[in-house]
Amino acid sequence: MNQSDSSRALQTRIVNPQDDITPGFESFAAPVTRASTVVFPDLATVRGLDWKNDAQWRYGLHATPTSTMLMQRLADIEGGEHALLQPSGLSSISNVYFGLLKAGDDVLIPDNVYSPNRDHGDWLARDFGITARYYDPMIGAGIEALIRPQTKLIWLEAPGSVTMEVPDVPAITAVARKHNVLTAIDNTWSAGLAFKPFDHGVDISVQALTKYQSGGSDVLMGATITRDRDLYLKIKLARMRLGIGVSSDDCSLVLRGLPSMKVRFDAHDRAALSLAQWLKTRSEIAAMLHPAFEDCPGHEFYKRDFTGAGGLFSVVFDERYSPAQIDAFCESLELFALGWSWGGARSLVMPYDIASMRTAASWPYRGTLVRFYIGLEDEADLRADIERALATLA
Repeated sequence: MNQSDSSRALQTRIVNPQDDITPGFESFAAPVTRASTVVFPDLATVRGLDWKNDAQWRYGLHATPTSTMLMQRLADIEGGEHALLQPSGLSSISNVYFGLLKAGDDVLIPDNVYSPNRDHGDWLARDFGITARYYDPMIGAGIEALIRPQTKLIWLEAPGSVTMEVPDVPAITAVARKHNVLTAIDNTWSAGLAFKPFDHGVDISVQALTKYQSGGSDVLMGATITRDRDLYLKIKLARMRLGIGVSSDDCSLVLRGLPSMKVRFDAHDRAALSLAQWLKTRSEIAAMLHPAFEDCPGHEFYKRDFTGAGGLFSVVFDERYSPAQIDAFCESLELFALGWSWGGARSLVMPYDIASMRTAASWPYRGTLVRFYIGLEDEADLRADIERALATLA
């Protein structure tokens, strides 16, 4: 500075502080760097900026040290090399679509896909000239018959987050690579812990960090992760053009949750498996849709490719119970809240009308499906709560 700090007006000194902080402070918490404007040392630096260079700080929307720390850690967990953050899991899905597809392209989407992804496909088909077609998630290598010259992207979801079918991911990705078609997977169910998509031929993995990564049911965020730098740059450019960004404060909350994520995931997994085994013996339950069970579609692929299941599974009630009775069952539960965004400490429950959600694959069950998310409450208390609510069906 050309002028001493003390000679300037108080307001100027407040806006232009000369902080004197002793260096060397360290803690376990990730530092939070908030910024819109990034300050440059000189104009030569400004004129040398390249959006492809991740080592350069350009603007707070694109990256901060806090968000970059999170991106690096997520890529490491998933087994990828490049990660981008979006403000929600759905935003991550959107980023993939707008980064890779254009009018005239064709995309294949599994029939059991996360419902907002299906809505997205319908929207792209209606308003953007992109063909969206839905396929039986258990099609495996048979997906080759659906590929057209215009097919540019195949979505996968492993397993389906409501109906729990586990697709043969390597079979689908092998066909896709044969035809130079990109693949993207919604890997939220496994949190990148229990399934490593890049080891099975997937090009892009999408995660809803809202779930296990946060663990607190209080953060919305998503990520796209890849090993391919060219794909990464295409998605990054679309992200920039769409003006997508995330809060450093939210990044710090997700960073705070990562060290305990696997411990929590494993605890959810153990309790969910135990409760699922008990529920399977109940006469009220017609089908158990948990990938660890042999009669769940795709169990053989789960056993081959996965190392755990987390806290999410579904059941199909006997058809003698009406949808109204199942609604009453769900509402009578005391420890299970009615909600969608699983991954936190609280248990959740939600009924679904699956037949109305399918267009490409038949649904073999006549009873109502109910999805359970098993939280971190005491397992005996959760079982007692379900047992009491089941008694109301009688």
